[in-house]
Amino acid sequence: MLYALAVLLALILTGPAEAQIHVDIHLPAPPQLVIVPGVPAVHYAPAAPVNVFFYSGQYWAFADDGWHVSRHQDGPWIFVGPQFVPRPLLSVPVRYYPVPPGHWQQWNHAGAPRWGHEWGREWADKRDWKDRDDDRGDDRGDGRGRGHGDGRGKGHGKGRE
Repeated sequence: MLYALAVLLALILTGPAEAQIHVDIHLPAPPQLVIVPGVPAVHYAPAAPVNVFFYSGQYWAFADDGWHVSRHQDGPWIFVGPQFVPRPLLSVPVRYYPVPPGHWQQWNHAGAPRWGHEWGREWADKRDWKDRDDDRGDDRGDGRGRGHGDGRGKGHGKGRE
């Protein structure tokens, strides 16, 4: 029994060190890039067959419901977890995604994708992200949410006469 457990453990440990993820992003030549209005640090490729952006010296693609990054337009593409995608890329309005996912069609095209709905509340809370049409109703981030009053309160007892 101990021998079988040792063999199983050895097989697990000698397996491949990285998981390969195949993503179908093919750009044989550098795409024409245009500055995204309102997000000047980001360029997008309006004629590309996938959602391709250029930011901070790297190509970024949103494909297969995930973000991928590469130093070159022809890859190799590396999957990037949602928590590591730069905020300027997440701020690009839906209208600048040449191939948006089908369920994005119902969203406001002038606003950024609803990443909080895509990746969940925990992601949104950790990134301090609030979708424009967020329905939580807590007005986090602007200081005017529930319990903040009009700013003329007594605070925490300091300065009382």
